[in-house]
Amino acid sequence: MKRSFTALAACAALLASLSLNSQAHQHPKVFIKSPVDGATVSSPVKIEFGLKGMMVSPAGTGPKNSGHHHLIVDGKVPELDKPMGADVKHFGKGQTETSLELAPGKHTLQLIMGDKMHTPHKEPVISKQITITVK
Repeated sequence: MKRSFTALAACAALLASLSLNSQAHQHPKVFIKSPVDGATVSSPVKIEFGLKGMMVSPAGTGPKNSGHHHLIVDGKVPELDKPMGADVKHFGKGQTETSLELAPGKHTLQLIMGDKMHTPHKEPVISKQITITVK
């Protein structure tokens, strides 16, 4: 009985280790929590940012696996090897939500993480683009 318990415990420890290792090697994910894709909303639009597998840190600070949000409104993903400019909205204080005045009509929203210098990470962390309609 003691031997089978020891073997069972060893198997459980091995599975836990494999699970932790696979999670540690997963690519970070950024996403828009709300509004959801296809939503009809009123202005000002409250936008909540989500992030998994990475820390949020204010611009100019933070460890290697951290960054801050940048929001692309009705635009395209910027060049990935340069600091992001005025074509994206910067949240360099580490904000995880915002409220924007948007004109009535359809709009696209997309998040991209930037490092402490506002440059996309070597392996870019970019959300799926969503479309909303402002009434």
